[in-house]
Order: sequence, then C-alpha cells, then structure tokens
Amino acid sequence: MLNFLLTWVVTAISLVITAKFIPGIEMGSFSDALIAAAVLGLVNAIVKPIIQIMTLPLTILSLGLFLLVVNGICLSLVGYLSPAAFTVSGFWAPFFGAIVLSLVSGFLSRFVPEPTQQT
Repeated sequence: MLNFLLTWVVTAISLVITAKFIPGIEMGSFSDALIAAAVLGLVNAIVKPIIQIMTLPLTILSLGLFLLVVNGICLSLVGYLSPAAFTVSGFWAPFFGAIVLSLVSGFLSRFVPEPTQQT
C-alpha cells in the first residue's frame, strides 16, 4: 500500500514539473496534481490499452514512434477529464509533455523502493 501511495505522489510531482517546463500545460495546486495523477492512472489502465490496440498498424509502421502520439492523446484526455485545474491545450503540448512526463517520472521512480514480497 505504501508503494502505491509513493508512486501516486511521484506521478503528481512529475505532473507539476512537466507543467513548469511545457507551455500549454497548466497546473493549479499540488492537490490538483494529485487528482490529475489519479485520473492519469485510470486513463493508463483503461483507455490506453484500447487506443494501443486500435492504432497497432500505425505503431508497427512507425517502428513504435506512434506510441508518443498515443501518450499525448492520453495526456490530453487527462486534461479533459480532470475536474481539477489541470489543462492541456493544443497538439504539441501533450506530445512533448508526455515525453517530459515519462522522463521525469522514470527518474523520480528510481527513488521509490521496490515492493517486498510478503509470504
């Protein structure tokens, strides 16, 4: 449970950092980032696999580069579905925002300890 909460907070911090660097992505407070991180988790769990299956031919033809567009679509969807003050505008803002978000989240997740197996 602790690992889940730490991952949620790391994602929220990553969203805040992404909003600072990418014009077109606006973030209100940190509580808005926590809500947006929860919505991002739901979108990544439910919607993203469906979009990936539907765009599989494009992904294969582009040698996987179309997944960057899929990530941008998911980030735009989070901006649309978030009831908080998290907005994403345009096409290039979510595209580059998804890249920055994955890099920052990947870097920060190195500081989250691995979950231990309980027997």
